[in-house]
Amino acid sequence: MQVIETLAEGLKREIKVVVPAEEMQGRMNERLAEVKDKVRINGFRPGKVPVAHLKKVYGKSIMADLVNEIVRDQPPAILTERGEKSATQPEVAMTEDKDEAEKILAAEADFEFTLSYEVIPAIELKSVKGIKVTREVAEIADEEVTEQILKIAESARTYETKEGKAAEGDRVTMDYLGKVDGEAFDGGKDEGAELVIGSNRFIPGFEEQLVGVKAGDEKVITVTFPADYPAKNLAGKEATFDISVKEVAAPGEVEINDDLATKLGLESADRLKEVVRSQIESQYGSVTRQKVKRQILDQLDEMYKFDSPQKLIEAEFDSIWRQIQTDLQQSGKTFEDEDTTEEKAREEYLKLAERRVRLGLVLSEIGEKAGVEVSEDELQRALYDQLRQFPGQEKEILEFFRNTPGASANLRAPIFEEKVIDHLLSEVDVTDKTVSKEELLADDSEEGAEKAETKKAAPKKKAAAKAEATEASAEDEEAAAPKKKAAPKKKAAEDSAE
Repeated sequence: MQVIETLAEGLKREIKVVVPAEEMQGRMNERLAEVKDKVRINGFRPGKVPVAHLKKVYGKSIMADLVNEIVRDQPPAILTERGEKSATQPEVAMTEDKDEAEKILAAEADFEFTLSYEVIPAIELKSVKGIKVTREVAEIADEEVTEQILKIAESARTYETKEGKAAEGDRVTMDYLGKVDGEAFDGGKDEGAELVIGSNRFIPGFEEQLVGVKAGDEKVITVTFPADYPAKNLAGKEATFDISVKEVAAPGEVEINDDLATKLGLESADRLKEVVRSQIESQYGSVTRQKVKRQILDQLDEMYKFDSPQKLIEAEFDSIWRQIQTDLQQSGKTFEDEDTTEEKAREEYLKLAERRVRLGLVLSEIGEKAGVEVSEDELQRALYDQLRQFPGQEKEILEFFRNTPGASANLRAPIFEEKVIDHLLSEVDVTDKTVSKEELLADDSEEGAEKAETKKAAPKKKAAAKAEATEASAEDEEAAAPKKKAAPKKKAAEDSAE
């Protein structure tokens, strides 16, 4: 077998592989000898079938198998021998001429194919001793824990029927019927609906008009749907709602005590405070982690400048661009709405894709040299996390990971990256800094390239933060879940934007 390099341009490589017809013939004869004693052909005793007859019957199928095996097995072996790593699966090209293919299968012509691929560039690792990061740590005041508990306690708040007019914070139970141009619309009707005035669950202007109503009142409320309301037939339209008030109830006092803790599923007020403080610490810890990680990535970005495989950049860009298009579609906005153009947005996100690929290669090399590994237990936990995010779809998700080549890499990659960041944190210069909650959560537009990327195009949030975006959307949907009626409620996107 001959291996001939025909192209070496930058990271691009093209290899011509030639397997002489004599070698293909020899391999076929070896296969025929292996099956000679196993095949059963009418008119011949076992083991006595002439090789020429075996070749006539099985020759083409055996040669086809040999061709497939060579194309499958040789590319990795060739790359290993050359000391190269391909950025993506090498592209294999062979003759499409039917007559030539027949000659190859008959061992009358050399079998030739080409491999086209991009190599992963050799990365000479640099010392990270010069990297300095500031780890911001926010102290959690008792007042903040109390405030958060009171917010959580809203779900356990009791209401008592009151005589007289409804005020801010009261719960109004009502029937309503929504109309546009005098005609009722789908999703605009409900009976026994409960709404706490000031909760901002319904569209702007609705709740304020409930202040002062009493049980038994009939009232017509007039509101205007937001211009970007998801139901296009209602967006920007003026609507009326015929209201029939059934009950007005005043909120009971919320006290942080053992009774409240019990209602929330915990054994005591002290345990409730402990759990809430832990949750806040976890939330702030995630922000701290992201800020530290961004500082490390920004400095690695300055330290390493090299050409990255174009195929990887294109794949990363396509992933980002799909997210951008989805966000645009869901928000109903255009690039012009964000003071940019599609051409400029493409240019900016292409830069982001190149940065991600380059830093990914750097982190991969650092992790490999440091012996960072992802265990099976860690992969299993990541898989279980996926399953918990999509209840009812467990079977489909499991089948996807079992049957999709490379799917497990999607689980492994983020775990590996975080472990590499942990490794770097053990080697770089880290200074802890106590900050206020406001400082920790401040959106500092000068904080680095990764942060600046959030402002380049339509969606207002970087495509990189898919996990963050998904969590935010999930929280919005969960908040909206108790009431799926289309009419007076704000859409989840508005809640998120606020």
